[in-house]
Amino acid sequence: MSRVGKSPIPVPSGVDVTVDGADVTVKGPKGTLSRTVPGAIAIRQDGDTLVVERPDDERQTRALHGLVRSLVNNMVVGVSQEFSKELEIIGTGYRAALQGSTLDLSLGFSHPVKVEAPDGITFEVPVPTRIVVRGIDKEQVGQVAADIRAIRKPEPYKGKGVRYLGEHVARKAGKTAK
Repeated sequence: MSRVGKSPIPVPSGVDVTVDGADVTVKGPKGTLSRTVPGAIAIRQDGDTLVVERPDDERQTRALHGLVRSLVNNMVVGVSQEFSKELEIIGTGYRAALQGSTLDLSLGFSHPVKVEAPDGITFEVPVPTRIVVRGIDKEQVGQVAADIRAIRKPEPYKGKGVRYLGEHVARKAGKTAK
């Protein structure tokens, strides 16, 4: 039995979960998320908890059991608390600015890079070298943060670029160090 899949999902007050066959819809104070559950995985509601069950022990079903439980749990957490990823910008002259819902990045290119916030995502720039990506969908928050990081990945010689907050960048010695 999957250790992740068999643990129940607590549903906090103020969050409404609707299970209609393979479709799961979660409504909360921050918004609404819905997802279609793959395979023969069943979700049932027991009072203020959700239980994810699998019909058999086939390899594919076992693989999906823990995955579905994690996805539904992330939906419940997202609509009640919201997810965020923080990025930091390292480099002389590298900075970020927020203009409405557009993120304006100066990352050493000959032009500023503009990143438009997709639906459900908000940007915050508390200081010019820090970006906070917020949203209720964990998958989307992570993807937007990864896309911003991919614009100028941290390079190994000086460490300049966009990195996740607290990310360790392996540094290399330059040509002169032997």
